[in-house]
Amino acid sequence: MVTYSIYEAKEWFSEVIRRVGSGQTVVISHRGAPVAEVRPIKNHPATIEERLKDLEERGILVRQAGPRAFLTPLAHQPGALQRFLDERHK
Repeated sequence: MVTYSIYEAKEWFSEVIRRVGSGQTVVISHRGAPVAEVRPIKNHPATIEERLKDLEERGILVRQAGPRAFLTPLAHQPGALQRFLDERHK
C-alpha cells in the first residue's frame, strides 16, 4: 500500500486515482497517522443472495439465527390504514 499525506493526496489526486484504478489501495494520513483508505470498488454481485452474503462477509449484515416471527397487526379495526392516510392529507 502507498501512503500519502492529506496535502500530498490533494496535490497528486490524479495519481491517487490512477493507482486506485489499477487495483491498489492508497492510505491517506493526517499528521503521520493513517485516517482513510481509498480502494477500488468491488463489482456488486448480481443476485440478492450474493449481495446478502457479501454484506455478511463485510460485517454490515447479521442474519437472524432463529426462526422468523410472524408480524401481528397493530390496528384491529377495519379501515384503520385508510383513515390514517386520509387524516395525513388534510
